Amino acid sequence: MSDVTSTIGAPMRRQVRLRRGRLTCVGGPDQGESWLVDHDVLRIGTLPENDVAIRDDTVSRKHAEILRTRDGVLLRDLGSTNGTFVGPIRVREVFLTPETRFLVGQTEMVFAPEDEVIDITPSEKHQLDQLVGDSVAMREVFSIIERVAPTDLTVLITGETGTGKELASRAVHNLSHREDGPFRVFDCGAAPETLIESELFGHEKGAFTGAHQARQGLFEAAHGGTIFLDEVGELPLELQPRLLRVLEQREVRRVGAGQTRHVDVRVIAATNRDLHQEVREGRFREDLYFRLAVVEIVLPPLRERAEDMELLAEHLLARAQRGGRMAHRVRHIAPEVLELLRTYRFPGNVRELANLIERALPFTDGDTITLDALPDALREGRSVSASPSAVAVSTSSDLPFKDAKERLIDAFERRYLVDLIERHGGNVSRAARAADMDRKSISRLLKKHNIR
Repeated sequence: MSDVTSTIGAPMRRQVRLRRGRLTCVGGPDQGESWLVDHDVLRIGTLPENDVAIRDDTVSRKHAEILRTRDGVLLRDLGSTNGTFVGPIRVREVFLTPETRFLVGQTEMVFAPEDEVIDITPSEKHQLDQLVGDSVAMREVFSIIERVAPTDLTVLITGETGTGKELASRAVHNLSHREDGPFRVFDCGAAPETLIESELFGHEKGAFTGAHQARQGLFEAAHGGTIFLDEVGELPLELQPRLLRVLEQREVRRVGAGQTRHVDVRVIAATNRDLHQEVREGRFREDLYFRLAVVEIVLPPLRERAEDMELLAEHLLARAQRGGRMAHRVRHIAPEVLELLRTYRFPGNVRELANLIERALPFTDGDTITLDALPDALREGRSVSASPSAVAVSTSSDLPFKDAKERLIDAFERRYLVDLIERHGGNVSRAARAADMDRKSISRLLKKHNIR
């Protein structure tokens, strides 16, 4: 089994512990075969979809499983025909000790731990996929991602809003053996509670009013790839057992269906909440947290990585050049602007910095972003997102009226949306309700301004 615990950003913790195990067949048709185990749950049986598929006619299709728990490694029989035995005793559940031998049908197996403690040294890279940084904290994040990406370990990414959790999840996917498979994103805080179950697990025709045809959920759509569950801390308590079941069994049951479907999916989750506190207060299941936090990566806030500012700002400017309509002529950021950015605390983190650079572009006359292109609030040391309506917007009469008006409207929309989405913690549904707008309209505007 595997148990990786890492807290990036804590200076005293420079190690990652991988608690793995090796299952070896010591008797039966597959004698001599060995499997390194880095899943939370290891399925044993004759079906090819099992983690350990064995060629013993006395073994059931889904015979037994080995489960990592807080109390140890548990062997559980799955209702097999010929039983699971430790010595002469047929067992339903038993905790395995090192070198414990057990029988599934007539096949004898032994499980042994193969723990590994890895010293984390900062990566030599200054960019990993779309993540950028030269600080020790970020290069340690790179090192962790490089180490865990090639595995199938479940990953929990935590950090404040705007620190780049989705980019980190995409880096894990892109550096894994699943990179050519699908990458599906689901925002647990954005979908209506009544539709979350259907969105994740799918539904059959007629399962509920409006279900006119069968539809696969995101777990099925992510088969062979990765599913990213953003803001998993917002998942309603009553739906958490369903997610736990998928993590443990790697099977989904569509709403209204009687049969389960096997899914081969790596799960990466993210949250800006303190899930330890959520567990203590009864809003998040402890067993689900345990399943999600096999690897925990904490992304540092921007205020703790001031040395990354120049590299990050230039990267974001280059990204804006590729995506913006007016960005082609802007190439540089003035030194005094970079110095101001280093001292600003950025409550919205990298996302706020990206938005700040993007909305400075229309107000940059030459090829360099200067202080004049920044909002007054930033120059005065106040939060940019705190008062978007108070930020002065300059217009130039050397532009045609229509172009000047469009620039002004774009600037207003961008500033309003940044403030709105940050005040509601990135939750699009809550932001839409606060703005008295349809969620689809908000989503369309966010996409238009490249805010999310």
